[in-house]
Amino acid sequence: MIECVSNVSEGRDRTILDGIVGAVASAGCLVLDLHVDPDHNRSVVTFVGEEDALAKGAFSLAREAVGRIDLRAQRGVHPRMGAADVIPFVPLHGATMNDCIRLARRVGRAIGERLGVPVFLYEAAASSEARRNLAAIRKGQFEGLRAKLADPNWRPDFGPPRPHPTAGATAIGARDFLVAYNVVLETADLLLARRIAATIRGANGGLKGVKTLGLPLAGRGLVQISMNLTEVGATSVLSAYERVEAEAAARGVAVVESEIVGLAPRAALGGATEARVRLNRGLEDVILENRLAGP
Repeated sequence: MIECVSNVSEGRDRTILDGIVGAVASAGCLVLDLHVDPDHNRSVVTFVGEEDALAKGAFSLAREAVGRIDLRAQRGVHPRMGAADVIPFVPLHGATMNDCIRLARRVGRAIGERLGVPVFLYEAAASSEARRNLAAIRKGQFEGLRAKLADPNWRPDFGPPRPHPTAGATAIGARDFLVAYNVVLETADLLLARRIAATIRGANGGLKGVKTLGLPLAGRGLVQISMNLTEVGATSVLSAYERVEAEAAARGVAVVESEIVGLAPRAALGGATEARVRLNRGLEDVILENRLAGP
């Protein structure tokens, strides 16, 4: 079994999202979760299956996203370069990273050739060390894609060497578990959020394996510390929350709530409880193992 945690650049139109989720399910995959974020204007579809089903499901998701999402009009606070922005594969029961690498290449080739979307492979599937980091691939976002693809160093792994006019480009990867985790602060001060994000960012000597941004939540008049926890054995949900809480408190700001985007393996929680991390939905509902076990 393999997990796909796909990110699409739509978080406001439920009709579009229903079509995308329906296409994945119709391909024979089990959809475990749909996380919708209007401020990010982005949604995460988590689904699982065996390799052939995942190949069909991921391609179906991309086909629907490419056909329904126009990035020329799309706006949100989260960086994006494609309608089907990111499609990572994660090995679960009986699967290996090599299985996921093979699947990433298979799906990437299909999307590039059949949908006319340039595809970059990242993380374990990357074709070069310079492409392992998703942030490097997405730098410049949709609006900067034409200039980026004109650089011979950034020719896509699959598909045409030019952006799809409405759907941009797609990053497809193979990786271990990653937990997307956000903490909302009781302030509209974006500069403060960015300072906290910079302080705790792993690359700056903060929390190990943490990638983070400070983002505005315009619809709520608040700010958010948006994190990817890439080494949950080193930095759990609980330890990330506690560090953000401490940094915010030192600046006289309280935490409103936190959220896990999509699902997280139980081992990533680090002893967290709903009350301790002010989680905005039931803790048992976000645990991957619970969803895999079914009702």
